Amino acid sequence: MWSSSPDDPGDTGPFRTGGARTLEPVQQLNDAPLAPLTTFRLGGPATRLVTATTDDEVIAAVREADASGTPLLVIGGGSNLVIGDKGFDGTALHVATTGFSLDGTRLELAAGEVWTDAVARTVEAGLAGIECLAGIPGSAGATPIQNVGAYGQDVSATVTEVVAYDRRAEETVTLTNAECAFSYRHSRFKDQPDRYVVLRVRFELEDADGMSAPIAYPETARALGVEAGDRVPLTRARETVLRLRAGKGMVLDPEDHDTWSAGSFFTNPILTAEQYATFLTRVAERLGPETAPPAYPAGADGAVKTSAAWLIDKAGFVKGYGSGPARISTKHTLALTNRGEATTEDLLALAREVVAGVRDAFGVTLVNEPVTVGVRL
Repeated sequence: MWSSSPDDPGDTGPFRTGGARTLEPVQQLNDAPLAPLTTFRLGGPATRLVTATTDDEVIAAVREADASGTPLLVIGGGSNLVIGDKGFDGTALHVATTGFSLDGTRLELAAGEVWTDAVARTVEAGLAGIECLAGIPGSAGATPIQNVGAYGQDVSATVTEVVAYDRRAEETVTLTNAECAFSYRHSRFKDQPDRYVVLRVRFELEDADGMSAPIAYPETARALGVEAGDRVPLTRARETVLRLRAGKGMVLDPEDHDTWSAGSFFTNPILTAEQYATFLTRVAERLGPETAPPAYPAGADGAVKTSAAWLIDKAGFVKGYGSGPARISTKHTLALTNRGEATTEDLLALAREVVAGVRDAFGVTLVNEPVTVGVRL
């Protein structure tokens, strides 16, 4: 069941909200650039930009936009956004709330908390469960929307509740893990993007005497020199993941254009058993019958998940591909990057070329992971 009330999600200590505040102290800008708020550093301006630093300010901004029929774009860390060159004709709401609370193994984060900093603090506290999600750019509020995951961990395994403002019901609600409807890189929030605005996220972590959760991802296990299922010191797990991500250009660095991206631009395709059989035939025809593409079970119905990065590379789009201002990363084929002077249309042209090339080569249609605003792939 949901628990809800019009203005107050319950007794949440430092996160308590009330409903009577106005937008007077909130920063507002007109014709405001949005590119600096995204990791791509792309996109045109918003008609109006509101920066909210409390839950009350977030709710008030959303209510104001809804009441006036103004289009609303919610921005957290901007790590999963592709904004069109014409910008956004409406109100852009930058969620800059802060709040980090630990009670034993229970963690609560305000939506605006920097995710990678929050992970570091849980590791320092000796708690396991999100240490392999270190280095992922963006805000805490975005993690349940995308069901963020990497290196064998997904937030769906540790999220217990998400507190959100329900724009349809015009009230604050608390959704349980089951009500979030998590699946691979998906959730109820992503399925209903115009309904919920995440305010904070609650997690249940593990006290394993300073050790990590069991290492689940083969690449991580190899880098650590352990077997899958083993535990290692938390700090070691986090540092190893950061090193692996940095080697792929997946840790933000203003001086490194390989990190001017949204990380993985495409999700790993999940194929039905029939689709996978057809795919294997295409692989054999193109690369030879001895070639075995990456394959992982993805459901009881025989579905198989394969690697988008492998597909892109084998279709001929290697690291560094491209000659314009938008190119594939020199460190990872799954990242499309802005080399400094790109436009959103440059980026989309590259993305469309990759999608078409993979479809022609293997009959698989890649799906973009970032949210597009004012444009379509």
